[in-house]
Amino acid sequence: MDIPYLPARRLAALIRTRKLSAAEVMRAFIAQVQRLNPKVNAIVTFLPEQALKAAKALDRRLARKGAAVPPLAGLPIAYKDNVPTRGIRTTSGSPVYRNNVPKENHVIVERLTAAGAITLGKTNLPEFAAGSHTFNTVFGATLNPYDLTKSAGGSSGGAAAAVACGMLPFADGGDLAASLRNPGNYCNVVGFRPSPGRVPHWPAPNAWSSLAALGPIARTVSDAALLLSAMAGPDGRAPTSIQEPGAVFNRPLQRSFRKVRVAWSPDLGGLPMDPRVTAVLEKQKAVFKSLGCIVEEACPEFTGATEAFETLRALSFVQNYGPLVKSRKAEVKDTVIWNVEQGWKLAPEQIARAESLRSALFHRMRVFLEDYAFFLCPVNQLPPFATELDYPLEIAGTKMTNYLDWMKSCYYITITSHPAISVPAGFTSEATPLPVGLQIVGRYRDDFGVLQLAHAFEQETGAWRQRPPIATA
Repeated sequence: MDIPYLPARRLAALIRTRKLSAAEVMRAFIAQVQRLNPKVNAIVTFLPEQALKAAKALDRRLARKGAAVPPLAGLPIAYKDNVPTRGIRTTSGSPVYRNNVPKENHVIVERLTAAGAITLGKTNLPEFAAGSHTFNTVFGATLNPYDLTKSAGGSSGGAAAAVACGMLPFADGGDLAASLRNPGNYCNVVGFRPSPGRVPHWPAPNAWSSLAALGPIARTVSDAALLLSAMAGPDGRAPTSIQEPGAVFNRPLQRSFRKVRVAWSPDLGGLPMDPRVTAVLEKQKAVFKSLGCIVEEACPEFTGATEAFETLRALSFVQNYGPLVKSRKAEVKDTVIWNVEQGWKLAPEQIARAESLRSALFHRMRVFLEDYAFFLCPVNQLPPFATELDYPLEIAGTKMTNYLDWMKSCYYITITSHPAISVPAGFTSEATPLPVGLQIVGRYRDDFGVLQLAHAFEQETGAWRQRPPIATA
């Protein structure tokens, strides 16, 4: 069996029924990391001995008659390198934290460990997860497995590249501007930004923050739902966490979409779009029609989205990184410094206006989705770009004014607080084909509905089945 590319659900079942041992599975993933990680630099802390020891211990427990088997038993996981892991180096991609070893686990580490997942390491990210291109001065850049000269996206770029290469069955990530959807798109995997609070965030500098969201990356929507089922659910340490239990995501994803109205937008109301992206996505309208959907071209009004997002992001950067920029500025990358300085310049009136704009954007999307069950649009405005760029400088002839500008097709959705997924949709037609994803946005807190439509779409297209060239060489 091609263990590293078996669906996570099937792997879990094979371990649970003892048709595969956890040690066999772990050895297969360790070998895949050893073979492919030197090419893409996705996993930056690698713990093969520790993981194999845990897998063998699990096998001994499973050999006992009547032993309880948690849902993710034996499946490897590597956490994003800004997620605290007790006793395991966690750098946030920053030289300031190069040797940082946390004393406590993040809540998702607690949960996935309790669900039986075994820690295999940590995945790469941009410094402090700032930017949608994964590179830092501690570990270097993560390369796109479909074209090693291109970006894997970010900030969860290491996670997405590792999953695409079969080095992990799934991975965690976080999404403020685009950090689950962008790398999912660029690496031809699923990246799901659930509703804020769906997955609790603790420890966190601001327990009340609702702009960022934690979520899953996987090769299929079904596997993303499996991981989300173990991540999601309320936690008393996270006051904004949603009370619905994670188990709701273990229901069957099959659903009829006959006569379901969906809105289609090729450019989210006029954003510059690379024609290569448009060419791939235009073909996908027919897929939704074949599913029985009523597809209409329509778009909510996103006026004020950039002002609201940039203001509230800058404010969060002051809280998270302001003291560090004051004390160790020389060790912090320029874009983080810029974002903190933008926050220092904010007047109270600007912050209040941003909150009002955000509220208006939420209600406009809410009302729009009373007429349509889903909103379909591009994930990114251009395909994966050259690794040596810090960020794209222009799109379709339009110059970008800062490192956030090119993420508008994602952060326009972020600011509305609606759940959104990136699902593989196809490849560009150039000599080295590059992945293109489709973004599906659902009604407020209809995370399960988003997963259902994404699942139906991927079953029709099968784009996710195309493995990276380096994985088949």
